[in-house]
Amino acid sequence: MGCIGPNESKLGFDPKVLQDKYRAERDKRLRSDGTNQYVPLDQDSLPDPYIESPITRGPIQEDIDFLTMGAGITNIRIVEKAGDFGGIWYWNRYPGAGCDTEAHIYMPLREELGPIPAEKYAKAPELRKHAHNIGDKALFQTELQALGWNEDSGRWIGTTSRNDQIRAKFVATASGPLQNAKILRFPRSETFKEHSFHTNRWDYGYTGGDTTGNLDKISDKRIGIIGTGTTAVQAVPHLAEGAKHLYLFQRTPSSVDAQNNQLTDPAWVASLTPGWQNQKMENFNTIVSGGQANEDLVNDGWTHIIRRLSVLGGKDQPSASADNALNRQLADFEKMEQIRARVDSTFCGRPCFYLPTFNRPNVILVDTDGQGIDKITEEGIVAGGKSYKLDCIIYATGFEYSVNHTNRSSLVIRGRGGLTLSEKWKNGASTLHGMHRRGFPNLYIISLLQSGVTPNLTHMLDEQAIHIAYITLYCMNRHINVLYTAADDESKWVQTIVELGKLQQDFVKECTPGYYNNEGKESELVLRNSIYGLGSPAFIQVLKKWRKAGKLDGLEYVRRAHRLRNIWQAHFAYVLRLAFFPLQY
Repeated sequence: MGCIGPNESKLGFDPKVLQDKYRAERDKRLRSDGTNQYVPLDQDSLPDPYIESPITRGPIQEDIDFLTMGAGITNIRIVEKAGDFGGIWYWNRYPGAGCDTEAHIYMPLREELGPIPAEKYAKAPELRKHAHNIGDKALFQTELQALGWNEDSGRWIGTTSRNDQIRAKFVATASGPLQNAKILRFPRSETFKEHSFHTNRWDYGYTGGDTTGNLDKISDKRIGIIGTGTTAVQAVPHLAEGAKHLYLFQRTPSSVDAQNNQLTDPAWVASLTPGWQNQKMENFNTIVSGGQANEDLVNDGWTHIIRRLSVLGGKDQPSASADNALNRQLADFEKMEQIRARVDSTFCGRPCFYLPTFNRPNVILVDTDGQGIDKITEEGIVAGGKSYKLDCIIYATGFEYSVNHTNRSSLVIRGRGGLTLSEKWKNGASTLHGMHRRGFPNLYIISLLQSGVTPNLTHMLDEQAIHIAYITLYCMNRHINVLYTAADDESKWVQTIVELGKLQQDFVKECTPGYYNNEGKESELVLRNSIYGLGSPAFIQVLKKWRKAGKLDGLEYVRRAHRLRNIWQAHFAYVLRLAFFPLQY
């Protein structure tokens, strides 16, 4: 990456020495198989442990205005595979599960619907309850399996696992970036004779307790947990309290800091004025994107780390530049020195703001020196040539964060001429603003590909919902029947994504292999499927400027023979937010 900036005397450490150290650790973890080292967890063969009573119903046939997968203008229909709303929080019920972004900005529509979160970092039950309260009109325990565009009717035909047939003018797929649980291709993992489960299907029948802990059935058990990401860091303290012995198998350490959770101050709640949540969201997003703010309204680990960028790089540095990447690395090194982390970096993975519990005598950290475990046997795990006999193996290996949208869903989408989305994207994504793609009219795909990304994922989801509502209502109030992307504008957006992605390549290449950099595998496909490189605040401004122009630039359309009633845009935007949030956040 060239010269790495300020000297040792100014920073209190030698950045070149740290860079060499991190590079050596990265090299240990580079693998030729990249993302193919993982396999999806066969979730379809696993029962949903959270369904109290299976739904029994006959097939449905209906015509609607708007269908969303994962939840229209007169009637919105949501199709959801799970038994209730919640998205990732429906499945994440492991002990200690909670958000690592401040709940006051993470939990959507809190200002409109209330109540104020009880804590700065909400726990899973509160997150799940909020999603349930804002969701409506869903077909639960139902999977959308196919979408096909019908040119004659100008509608999408959706079929489901219950033989429903839903005809919709507009469709949005909102399945979220973390949908499919994954595990590593462990040699002989199927031979283990004792108990095992993935954290997204936590077996409280085996461990006892609930999401608050109190795992009272494992006091005589030797537990092994594979994975050291956010899930493991949250679950490990509770496992350590309950288990006879806990073995944590580590390939790559996480950046672990103090979370400093606290109860919400009633005096602060009483002082809030209209617009407070959006103000906090925008303030957080500006800071974590390397921008300038006069004050830090969230004041947490995320903002503390990234505010160092302005100190190291000045006020006017662009988000996508070589200098910015260098300063991000310096801010990272500085934080790592503060918390004495040894081998991994903050910006190369999601920071964890919790305290570990490795001082307990029953907890053993098995450091695999970046190689991972050797194999799984009938009796346990072999790592570093040493065997560990276990009663239970817990896989805290996370979810697919794939660069390829078609990997994240079994849904088959066929557009004009029968072209499938996977065929169109076989060499990488091709979109306008990450939402539209030519050949697939009236279809919005909500994902991270070629879009803006912020650590507070619900903020970007909010902006996307507002944008989609604007476009949909523009069409309906101006009797537009079919809407699709202009070829030249789609190509220009792809080129913008690729060129901005190249400015970040050197920094990302230095990172330890993980989902942030496609497990260290560089390719043209990774560039095409990357995010908008100027940062999420700039991406949001692109959308706002586009809407302000009022011309649907980059989109082509066909009008109806008659005009539908006018629909109140603000109301529909609100309804769409209600539909999207409980599915993803």
